[in-house]
Amino acid sequence: MLTKEVGKVIIGKGHVLDNVLVNILASGNLLFEDYPGLAKTLMTNTFADALGCDFKRVQFTPDLLPADITGTNVYDAKKGEFTFKPGPLFCNLLLSDEINRAPPKTQAALLEAMQEKQVTIGTVTHKLPAPFLTMATQNPVEQEGTYPLPEAQLDRFMMKMSVGYPDRSDEDEILARRITRKKDAVDVEVITDPQKVIAMQQATEDVYIDPGLRQYIVEIVARTREDPRVLVGSSPRGSQALLKCSRALAAINGRDFVTPDDVKGIAALAVAHRLILKPEHQIKGLEADEVITAILREVPVPTA
Repeated sequence: MLTKEVGKVIIGKGHVLDNVLVNILASGNLLFEDYPGLAKTLMTNTFADALGCDFKRVQFTPDLLPADITGTNVYDAKKGEFTFKPGPLFCNLLLSDEINRAPPKTQAALLEAMQEKQVTIGTVTHKLPAPFLTMATQNPVEQEGTYPLPEAQLDRFMMKMSVGYPDRSDEDEILARRITRKKDAVDVEVITDPQKVIAMQQATEDVYIDPGLRQYIVEIVARTREDPRVLVGSSPRGSQALLKCSRALAAINGRDFVTPDDVKGIAALAVAHRLILKPEHQIKGLEADEVITAILREVPVPTA
């Protein structure tokens, strides 16, 4: 129902919408790395509208300060004291646009929010609204004036994915729908609300995973640390992400148990961005996705 509603706006990208929904149900943060104009911002905004969630967008720039995101203490002359003025971070769904354009200090301001769902200003800790998740975008082409995301921050994204260009028929459909509605904006119905989103996220905790499949996840992640082409393998956060995403994917497919296909289907998106390849293999053009694909071929699939 939700992906169908978002599909009114984002055409021909059903698999991407499904993966975004998996990420939302798994209560994770999502990183889009793709070219400009591929509806990354529009997709995030549309999901927020359909979910009935509070949406904020921050355009990351080299002069953006941490306080511009988190908020700051402002002196109230009438009361004679400092009061906290929340920044755009205090929402349900935060779009961090072109996150790699901001300096590391500003990027680091997101770290606590992404992992702990809270922000500390001075000595006071402020809880973020629930549900809270970050969807960030970065452009792979323009490297000038950008700051690559540090490994610690990349690791806090549950998934990293790209949208990709539409094919000819989908692009024709985009134009046809634009002509029909006679305006740029697309009307989206609110399908749910933040409390129901929290309930859906909680429901994935009841999805059963067999101990054999649990070992399968552990083996996949452990092999990333042993692969001779990999300098730094996935952290335990990677295996937790794989567990949560597999459960969410099973729930979306109407099952209360995880299958090996759930794990395989989401492994590259949940684990590949956590790997650092050795320089000699990076020079040869090896991608982390290829390492995960090779590991999935090698690890025996558990049978009932």
